[in-house]
Amino acid sequence: MKKLSRFMAVFLFLIGGFLSMAQQQGSPKPPDPAERLKHVSETLNKELSLTETQKVKVNAAYKQFFSDMEKLREKNTHFSVPPPPPPPPPPGKKEDIDKLAKARDEQIRSVLNAAQYKKYLDLEKTMRPPMPGQDKKEGPPPVNK
Repeated sequence: MKKLSRFMAVFLFLIGGFLSMAQQQGSPKPPDPAERLKHVSETLNKELSLTETQKVKVNAAYKQFFSDMEKLREKNTHFSVPPPPPPPPPPGKKEDIDKLAKARDEQIRSVLNAAQYKKYLDLEKTMRPPMPGQDKKEGPPPVNK
């Protein structure tokens, strides 16, 4: 009986330790804009066989997009408390994001040829981060229009 109570005490102690570690870690932090830019550039360069001029212009479009997204994110967060996982964006916020994405895609369209742009549109859908609670294999969330 004494061994059982010791075992239970050790077991509860270990469980408490694991739970406190899990709470301290919190949710994973998304990659910063420089990491995202690097990933996007590598993927697009490899898949689209971009020329040097195209690489520079596509990177500039994505760099501007990621910078504008960070500004939107900063505008919508509080300084002292890290933001919780985001809910689905409200209509106004989604419109702002769509506007930025459209401007980025127009810049990229002017740089790529028709075949590259068509392939780019397919690739861009696979490079989007998954929505919270959604498996990346399922593809992007449906667009409500």
